[in-house]
Amino acid sequence: MKEQYDVIVIGAGPAGYVAAIRCAQLGFKTACIDRWINKNKKPAPGGTCLNAGCIPSKALLESSSIYEHARLHVKSHGVQANDVQLDLKTMMSRKDKIVSELTMGISGLFKANKIDWLQGSGKLLSNKQVEFTEHGKKKPKITSAENIILATGSSSVEFSAAPLENNTIVDSSGALEFTSVPERLGIIGAGVIGLELGSVWRCLGSEVILLEAQDCFLNMADEQISKGALREFTRQGLDIRLGARVLSSDVSTKGKTSKVIVNYQQDNQSSSITVDKLIVAIGRKPNTENLFTKEIDLNLDNMGAVHVDDQCRTTIPGVYAIGDMVRGPMLAHKGSEEGIMVAELIAGQHAEVNYDTIPSVIYTHPEVAWAGKTEQALKTSGIEYRSGTFPFLASGRAKASGETTGMVKVLADATTDRVLGVHMIGQNCSELIGQAVIAMELGASSEDIALTMFAHPTLSEAFHEAALAVDKRAIHLPPPRKR
Repeated sequence: MKEQYDVIVIGAGPAGYVAAIRCAQLGFKTACIDRWINKNKKPAPGGTCLNAGCIPSKALLESSSIYEHARLHVKSHGVQANDVQLDLKTMMSRKDKIVSELTMGISGLFKANKIDWLQGSGKLLSNKQVEFTEHGKKKPKITSAENIILATGSSSVEFSAAPLENNTIVDSSGALEFTSVPERLGIIGAGVIGLELGSVWRCLGSEVILLEAQDCFLNMADEQISKGALREFTRQGLDIRLGARVLSSDVSTKGKTSKVIVNYQQDNQSSSITVDKLIVAIGRKPNTENLFTKEIDLNLDNMGAVHVDDQCRTTIPGVYAIGDMVRGPMLAHKGSEEGIMVAELIAGQHAEVNYDTIPSVIYTHPEVAWAGKTEQALKTSGIEYRSGTFPFLASGRAKASGETTGMVKVLADATTDRVLGVHMIGQNCSELIGQAVIAMELGASSEDIALTMFAHPTLSEAFHEAALAVDKRAIHLPPPRKR
C-alpha cells in the first residue's frame, strides 16, 4: 500500500525545507524528498544554498576579508600584526564545519516537526502521485498527496566554450573547494556569483580577471551604484573586462601543472589570457529535467522554468512550484517566502509575496544592496521621482570603523513621496537594506523615514540622511549648489 500524505515537497533547499516546516506547523502530514549528497557521500538537506552556495561562500568571504584586513589595514588602528599568514586548510575546514552544522540543524527541524525526510529522487506522476527512488535502490516507491510542492532549485549553467575539467575549469561550487590559492584566476561572468568568488580569491592573493560578455556592469542594479561599485572593485585590483565574449578555452598540462588559455573577443579584437584556474559563473538554470513524466501537462518556459501564477500555482490543480525553478530572481529568501505562502494557501489562509520589495545583496567588500525600483527603471516608466543620497564618508560610525566607501540612495515618488527604491553600497549594507524593505512594505514616505529617530553613531543614520536629502535637508551634508 502506498504512503499517503497531505503534502509532498520535492526538494529541500531554502524554498523546499521552509515549505515543509510551515506545512507541518499547520498540521499537515508532510514528506520532503531530497536527492542532495554532500562531498562526504551523505544525504544533506539545504540544497545548493547551504551545501555549495550561499553559506560556504559567505563563510569564505568573511574569512578572506579578515585575512586581508589583518594583513593590510589593522596597522592604522594601532594594532601590530606582523607576519600574518594564510592557513587555507583551516579556513576551508571552518567553512565545512559551518555547512555541516546548518544542514544537521535542518534535519533536526524535520525530526522535531515530524516531517518524513525521504532521501533520494522524486518524480511527479499523474493523479497527484510521486515516484520516489531511495538512494542506492533501483526500485521506486509510489507515494501520493493532496498537494505537491515542487522546489528542486537550480544548477550552474554549463558553457560549451569552457567545459568543466577536473579541478582546473570549475563551476561556482568547485571554486569553493580549491586546495591552494591560484596565482592567476580567470572568471567568466562578472555578475553576483563571479564578483563574490573573485573577491574571495583576490583577498587571499590571486590576480583575478573577470570576463563579462555584457557591455554594462551590474545592469540589474541602480546605475549610480553600479558605476561606484565598478570603480571600487577596479581600485581593489579586480580586472573586470566588459564586452568580453569568451570563444574557447584550452587546458595545457605539463607534469602536475595545468594552465588554462582563454580566448575571447573584445571591441572586435581577439585576445587571450592564461590562468591557473578558470571559474564559469554565467548564471543558473532551473532543475526541471526528469522532474515529471511526459504525460504531465506542466508548462515550462524556454529557460526550463515552471510557469506559475502570482501565488505559485502551476497549471495542474494541487501542484505548486517555488524558488529558483519559477520566475523571478533566484534568491534563497524569495524561495523561502514562496514556500511559506504556498503552505498557508493550502491551509486556506490568505497569503502573498510582495515581489516589488525583494532585497538583493552582493556580498563583496563593500557590499552592494538594493530593493525596489532603480532610477533607470523609473525613467523608462515615466514615473516622476525625487532622489536623495548620503555618502558613508560623512558617517561618524563609518569613519570610526575605517570603512567610508559607498553611499545610500533613496528614490521617492515626486507626488506621493512614497519610497520607490533604496540602493546602497558600503559596509554592512546587507543588514541595512532590511530597514528599507520594512519601510517600503509599510508604504512609508521619505518623510516618514526622515521623522524617524535613528541611534547615533550608527551606519543606519546614512539611510536617515538620504531620506532627508530627498527634500534637500540632509543635516550632515552641505546644501546643494544652486544652478
